[in-house]
Amino acid sequence: MGEKSEVIIPLGGILDITGEVIAMWVILALVTVLSILATRNMKERPGTFQNMVETGVEYLDNFFTGIIGKHHTRKYFYFLGSLFIFIIFANYSGLIPGVGLTKYFKAPTSSLSVTLGLGVVTFCFLQIAGLRVGAKHYFKRFVSPIAFMLPLMVLDEFIKPASLALRLFGNVFGEETVTHNLYDLLPIGAPVLMMALSLLFCAIQAVVFTMLTSIYLEEAVEVED
Repeated sequence: MGEKSEVIIPLGGILDITGEVIAMWVILALVTVLSILATRNMKERPGTFQNMVETGVEYLDNFFTGIIGKHHTRKYFYFLGSLFIFIIFANYSGLIPGVGLTKYFKAPTSSLSVTLGLGVVTFCFLQIAGLRVGAKHYFKRFVSPIAFMLPLMVLDEFIKPASLALRLFGNVFGEETVTHNLYDLLPIGAPVLMMALSLLFCAIQAVVFTMLTSIYLEEAVEVED
């Protein structure tokens, strides 16, 4: 899991297909199928599966509402919710037995290129959301409270997604590396305990990434009265 990504299908360098890419495809396909099944035949009195999905959506809705308010949550839930779901699925995929031991399937968030990709997507989303509020508001926040802060504010705008990407990669990569090293030193007991803790750590990393994204989003779309 902590090893360098191996190219499975070379496509000219930047488009090479690795185990992380295959894992992303599988996760996206799985989430798509689950979404279709959950919304295909919704009932007023939900069954077990629909009830589980609705409970999860309600939890996310309440979580984001507590950070950015109901209005912004309704407006941006599609992105924030999708981001959380992908990250938590990607994190938990690393706990599947055998994942990482083969080059054909690796936890996506254990690769810096994947987390940097998430950072870039988040950066673009924040800029678009800010511009949609209004160009005047968008540029004004870079010179507030005083104009000479402009270079620092611009730099901060690029640091935000980079810090998100590095934090997610560092924690997932570190957790997986520790688990493998413990397995080599003490094959019985210690890895099981670490994997149990990983169930919590993986969820926390998804929460932290989306929580910080929500905070940055609130800053980007906040309009002074």
